[in-house]
Amino acid sequence: MSVKAIIGAQWGDEGKGKIVDFLSQKVDFIVRFNGGPNAGHTVLNKYGKFKLHLIPSGIFNKKAISIIGNGVVINPEVLVKEMKELKKAGVFCENLKISDKAHLILPWHLEIDAIEEKEREKKGKSIGTTLRGIGPAFSDKVSRFGLRMGDLKDLKKFKEKLYFLFELKKHILKKTENSFSKVYKKFLSLRKILLPFIVETEFILWKAVSKKKEILLEGAQGTLLDIDFGTYPNVTSSSCILASASQGSGIPPKEIKEIIGVVKAYTTRVGAKTQPFPTEMPEKLANILRERANEYGSTTGRPRRCGWLDGVLLKYAQKLNGFTFLAITKLDCLTGFDKLKICIKYKEKQKVVPFEKFSISNLENYKPIYLNLSGWKTFPSNCQKFSHLPREAQNYLREIEEIVKVPIKFVSFGPEREKILSI
Repeated sequence: MSVKAIIGAQWGDEGKGKIVDFLSQKVDFIVRFNGGPNAGHTVLNKYGKFKLHLIPSGIFNKKAISIIGNGVVINPEVLVKEMKELKKAGVFCENLKISDKAHLILPWHLEIDAIEEKEREKKGKSIGTTLRGIGPAFSDKVSRFGLRMGDLKDLKKFKEKLYFLFELKKHILKKTENSFSKVYKKFLSLRKILLPFIVETEFILWKAVSKKKEILLEGAQGTLLDIDFGTYPNVTSSSCILASASQGSGIPPKEIKEIIGVVKAYTTRVGAKTQPFPTEMPEKLANILRERANEYGSTTGRPRRCGWLDGVLLKYAQKLNGFTFLAITKLDCLTGFDKLKICIKYKEKQKVVPFEKFSISNLENYKPIYLNLSGWKTFPSNCQKFSHLPREAQNYLREIEEIVKVPIKFVSFGPEREKILSI
């Protein structure tokens, strides 16, 4: 039996969806445990190309159970749309289970999100929210003004709770939405579709653990977007580190035996240019990499800022999560650069910052100290062994291992499922 967790080691967008899709073919359960429809995991396989926002990327394994855990906030419209799109492609969701404790994203959450971000923008304080209502939904969850998926089971009680919340928030809604009957009828239609999938998923997982089943925990976003340990306030609204895998699924921490940190071969970040990004490339170079690697947000379509691999932040992510292995993605996208860089230390006011003195809250004041490496001109289209990689690429990977003190187990070099090298 093995419980594995997939954790993003950067600012999200590391390619976790592909790694989950690849590994989920040999597991019994796949669990999405945090975030909401602000995450977009892109998967390319025999069924087509998909951008999954709520449904676990392991849904393509027909023999496995896919679970949306209690740590996720769910927009039921987005979920139903996603289910229908999968069905059109021949992927059915009979094995999908939704935690009764997962919170609902309600219409006013999206409105509040938009209002708050607009106010931030006026003052030059934009945090680049996806406007999917994630923050307000989590805020209502901890304020105990939330509705949960399990509330849909008792229609009478659900209507009472929804009406109470509607009366509190209706002044926020646009005139076209400012009708309880409209909001309620929308939920009625969604309820008919979703009700059969809503269960107490923790009991399913406890049983799976006791029977020594293979379980894969799928994280959303990335460590540097964690609400506590990320670049606050430019973070997401949920916990993205390993600790949230237990909190968002109900599986005891001691059962998680393998923690795979997913790392892009370089670094990207989505958000305002005012948000700190020590290793950001000059724009001309960043544009080349962005177009080559299609670095645009899978949820919003926003262009991602591109930079060299940041070894200091990667080491920080390792300390928080305790990675047992790394999965490096998009290694092929660095092909053609004469020189490559990896940030190995920071300096502040010309003084080297020891790692034990590093502060994630002081990122804007740090300047990178780089290790310079040779690039490679070509990349094999179908790698089968580590030795098939260009010598310079092998060296690049070994340097990453040396910085983080964690072995690399997987190397991804293309969007297709089979383009993964197991080391």
